[in-house]
Amino acid sequence: MFHMGWFVAQGYGVHGWGQPWSGSIASDWMKPDIYVDLGRSLERAGFDYIMLEDGQLVPDSYKGTPEWFLHTAWMVPKNDPMPLVPLIAQATSRIGIVATLTTSFYPPFIAARLAATLDHLTAGRVGLNIVTAHNDRSAQNFGLEKHYEHDLRYEMADEWMDVVYKLWDSWGEHAVRADVASGMFADFEKVRPIDFAGRFYKSRGPLNTFPGPQGRPVICQAGGSPAGRSFAAKHADTILARFRTIESAKAFRDDIHQHMRSHGRDPADCKILFMMSAVLDETDDGAQERKAQQKKAAAAQVEYKLAFMSYASGVDFSKFDLDQPVPEVKTNAAQASTKALTTAAGMKTLREIVMDTASGGFDYVGSPDIVSAQMGETMDAIGGDGFLVSHTLTRRCVAEFADGLGPALKQRGLIRSTYGHERFRDNLLEF
Repeated sequence: MFHMGWFVAQGYGVHGWGQPWSGSIASDWMKPDIYVDLGRSLERAGFDYIMLEDGQLVPDSYKGTPEWFLHTAWMVPKNDPMPLVPLIAQATSRIGIVATLTTSFYPPFIAARLAATLDHLTAGRVGLNIVTAHNDRSAQNFGLEKHYEHDLRYEMADEWMDVVYKLWDSWGEHAVRADVASGMFADFEKVRPIDFAGRFYKSRGPLNTFPGPQGRPVICQAGGSPAGRSFAAKHADTILARFRTIESAKAFRDDIHQHMRSHGRDPADCKILFMMSAVLDETDDGAQERKAQQKKAAAAQVEYKLAFMSYASGVDFSKFDLDQPVPEVKTNAAQASTKALTTAAGMKTLREIVMDTASGGFDYVGSPDIVSAQMGETMDAIGGDGFLVSHTLTRRCVAEFADGLGPALKQRGLIRSTYGHERFRDNLLEF
């Protein structure tokens, strides 16, 4: 049995702009309805969590202008995902809700307090996708000329985590008495300053609210570089990973487990979910036809792929010759993503890469029954722990996965049929 999640790749933004089945997204994107619908549907299907991506910039890395990004509503506009968390939680009762937060720009005290508050509001179902952010434009919105150097960001993030852990622990066990008879709400001797003074951060503490039902939120991470892998192995309860082959996915999982052991952690305490996409239809022939249509439309996706590569790397890919090999791209931005994009499946020219219709993760085509069987075989070969759906968010797509693929997975005993616990971490660690 494996875990399932859904990666909301555009965060609290515009999904499927100009695409079929996107409904009235132009006027509704800022409303919570589609995310609430997603939460209800995925909980019905037995998913572990929803993960909301985020970014804090208007990109302009492609052709040196924000024109393409704004014209296509790709990565902008985007609202803060944190207010969505309690709204989704109010409409659900078991599924975990993970929102993205950057260590580079959030002071530890604000982040610790926000996370504790959300854990209370969700009755123990909140998670934080901890990122270091990768874009100079984001850094400039917070007063920096350029973003911190890549590996330094992870050194800072490691200390940042130490601060928030101490803040969550600044209220001792049984600090809250809530004793009406004696009139004591909290025992002041069990609420203590942390007096943290490190290389990058200082905080007196204590937190001015007590930890939520989980004690601390579920920590999610997606670092793929050596520094990112070490950080994730030290802190994460669940990790996002994107690989095309069973061999590379298994190697990544083995590497993370080795890092976890070096940090004194049990590998069973962190669930690695591998990105996946699927073209589904009632029949295999129908799914294959839909996939063929997608390939025919690939030519129209050339600019999208170039812009995506520019966004991830901070390097303008419009300046490269499409029919030449991609030069080595050194970047202070998303290093693992840039490497994966520029070395996609051994393709030699930039045109080959941008014409590739694969998601970069595990891609399946077929009826729910066939796809569920293939997913089971893939996960058996990797050894665990689950999949994270990465797909354009439309209600049609949600229905295909929640009410088509989900039941097929349950029928094969591959995912849970019921939740064993009320809280996110408990469900995540159940198997």
